[in-house]
Amino acid sequence: MYLLVLCTCPDNSVAELIGRALVEDKLAACVNIMPGITSVYRWQGNVEFAAEVQLLIKTASDKYPLLEEKINSLHPYETPEIIALNIQQGDKHYLNWITESLKENS
Repeated sequence: MYLLVLCTCPDNSVAELIGRALVEDKLAACVNIMPGITSVYRWQGNVEFAAEVQLLIKTASDKYPLLEEKINSLHPYETPEIIALNIQQGDKHYLNWITESLKENS
């Protein structure tokens, strides 16, 4: 099974740090960095607005535990957004590429 993992970051430098680490460690095949989002959320009893950068992380479900651990080790937020969505369908060539990209010997 493949996953799309969502993670917001406070800025581009954190997003690039996490994205590079995940791909270098073969925990993600690809990380898209999408700047310019605004998040609205409740934190410690207050409604907050924050400019953030969204990561779209493509991986395999067996990599998720280590991926989550890596994000938590690098992320400056006390409670970072780390949400995994199952990929139900996709182009077989792209999904095969994800598999090949995550192999230890590639």
